[in-house]
Amino acid sequence: MTKPTLTTQDYIDAAAELDVLPAAIRAVREVEAPRGGFNPDGTPVTLFEGHVFYRLTDGKFKVKAPDLCYPKWTRQFYGRTWQAEKDRLARACELDREVALKSASWGMFQIMGLNHGQCGCMSVQEFVNKMYASEREQLMAFVAFVRITGLRHALRKLDWDGFARGYNGPGYAANSYHTKMAAAFRRFESEMA
Repeated sequence: MTKPTLTTQDYIDAAAELDVLPAAIRAVREVEAPRGGFNPDGTPVTLFEGHVFYRLTDGKFKVKAPDLCYPKWTRQFYGRTWQAEKDRLARACELDREVALKSASWGMFQIMGLNHGQCGCMSVQEFVNKMYASEREQLMAFVAFVRITGLRHALRKLDWDGFARGYNGPGYAANSYHTKMAAAFRRFESEMA
C-alpha cells in the first residue's frame, strides 16, 4: 500500500516557491526520512517524542507510561521497527490523542505535530490528515514551515549549521544533522545538475 513518491519536478516546484536549490530540499528529506514519508502499510512515518509529551502534559502520565512520558530526550524508548514506533504513538493516543499527535514528528520531513500552525494548518488533525494524504502534501507542509519559521534564508545560503539549529533544535550537532545535510546536498547537487 505504498503511495506515490515525489518527482524531480515536485522538488523543482517547491524550490521555486522558497527560492532555494532543489538539491537543498532533497538533502533535508534524505536526512530526516531516508526511506520516504510512508511506512509499508501506507501510514506516514512517525517518531513519537516522549519528552515533548511530558512537557505538553506536565508529566501527567510519567507513572502510568514511563516509556512514553519522560522529562529529558532519549532514544532509549524509540521503537526498533516502524511497527513498534507506530504502536508507541497509538499507545500515547490512548492517553491523550491530541497531545500525542502534537508530540510526534511526521512524514518525510519529520515535522512535529505541535508545529501544525507553522505548516498552515488550523489544527493538529488537519496536519495529520495532510501527512496521510501524500508525500506532496508533506512537501507543501515543509515549504510552509520553512517560509513561516524564517529558515528559508539559511536554506538558500546553504548554511547547514543555521538551518539544522533552527530545524532540529540546539542539539542538532550531537546528531550531525548539519554535516549529513551538507553531504546529501553535494550528492544531490551533482545528480540534479
